[in-house]
Amino acid sequence: MAGRNMDPKKNPMPVQPPQERRRNFSEVALGYTSEQAASEAARCLRCKNKPCVEGCPVRIDIPAFLERAAQQDFSGAYEVISQSSSLPAVCGRVCPQETQCEARCVRGIKGEPVGIGRVERFAADWRAAHGAEAAVPAVAGEKAPRVAVIGSGPAGLSCAGELAKNGCAVTVYEALHTPGGVLVYGIPEFRLPKEIVRREIGALEELGVTVVTNAVAGRSFTIDELLEEYRAVFVGSGAGLPRFMGIPGENLKGVYSANEFLTRVNLMKAYEEGSPTPIQRPRRAVVVGGGNVAMDAARCALRLGAEEVSVVYRRSMEELPARAEEVEHAQEEGIVFRLLRNPVEIFGDQDGWAASVKCARMELGEPDASGRRRPVEVPGAFEEVPADCVIMAIGTSPNPLLTGTTPGLETQRWGGIVADETGRTSRKGVYAGGDAVTGAATVILAMGAGKTAAQAILEDLGRGVL
Repeated sequence: MAGRNMDPKKNPMPVQPPQERRRNFSEVALGYTSEQAASEAARCLRCKNKPCVEGCPVRIDIPAFLERAAQQDFSGAYEVISQSSSLPAVCGRVCPQETQCEARCVRGIKGEPVGIGRVERFAADWRAAHGAEAAVPAVAGEKAPRVAVIGSGPAGLSCAGELAKNGCAVTVYEALHTPGGVLVYGIPEFRLPKEIVRREIGALEELGVTVVTNAVAGRSFTIDELLEEYRAVFVGSGAGLPRFMGIPGENLKGVYSANEFLTRVNLMKAYEEGSPTPIQRPRRAVVVGGGNVAMDAARCALRLGAEEVSVVYRRSMEELPARAEEVEHAQEEGIVFRLLRNPVEIFGDQDGWAASVKCARMELGEPDASGRRRPVEVPGAFEEVPADCVIMAIGTSPNPLLTGTTPGLETQRWGGIVADETGRTSRKGVYAGGDAVTGAATVILAMGAGKTAAQAILEDLGRGVL
């Protein structure tokens, strides 16, 4: 066993300097060297009860992969990770480890937890760089059970991978022209290079998964039509329907949903010279919201050349839901945080473009149902923020196109599909998970839901009820 590293602090992650990265879309975090990865892995205490595993939605055997990484057996570390996760290079980059596995790490009691995600990222990248042999596909012959997966985001890909490993013939249907779901249209290149996503999807295709693009559920096909051809259907279509505030001025030019803005930038690469996809290059941008999507939109607007980008959020920094690392990176890059502010109107110029945002000042009152203190408007206190671009990043909901064409599929009041903890829905043979069930959440939670639903499908296939 490798010697333990008892340093109370993590090995720092090398990053691009803020003044350089704020004007390019290259990845911000540069990744560990092999020495740094081994040193960080050696900080693990190899706890017998493995509390970190309990914090991982896909239940990776974290101490086992860290032990191999500490010995610089990075191929072995990857093998341990891949037994539980279909997207290790993605998870190592975008999962909120600080609230999941690392939050349970014993090293975090008297210091900083082990940088689990950083080592996971290194192991996945090392595996790709060293040309390891492709996984041997599971045997999916003519009599293999056929399963359809709707959506190629993290929930769908995780479900597909788990099913393929267990001998199912899986076809994934994606509405867009490129597979990857939120991984390609929602998360910027500087956080998650799209080549990483293509690589992970390629690994699933090597397992025998078939991906069909430009296939819109509810238009190109219905779930009932799929059930005529497949033994089971998993719905991992996400939550791509944007929400707006319903305030005056939201129909002005220069007002975007974060979904549209990020899709144009990330999937269509509107930031590149000569891109056929139009995008406004703002001078002053205001992003409304405080989650990871808001951070992504703000940092993209900055990279498009904006002189000033403001994040307007109705609570304080303590309640900000975005990852601490993303907030820190945004602050380093010069993003302005206008906290305890809430937009009430967007003013336009004579040409119909956004010109400024009127914000009410807020203060925090008693806790609401979420446990956070409720923001309350301060009477008569307003602030006007100049903005030629306003991006609404206040949440999304599932698109009703799919559920509206599926009789008998029970939905929640806000549009999400009703599914139990196993992913089973009100329709026999139909399973669901991820944002289509919970509303917008994290990549790793969607992956966990996809994996859980795959296990339910395999169980039902084995019992002969499908």
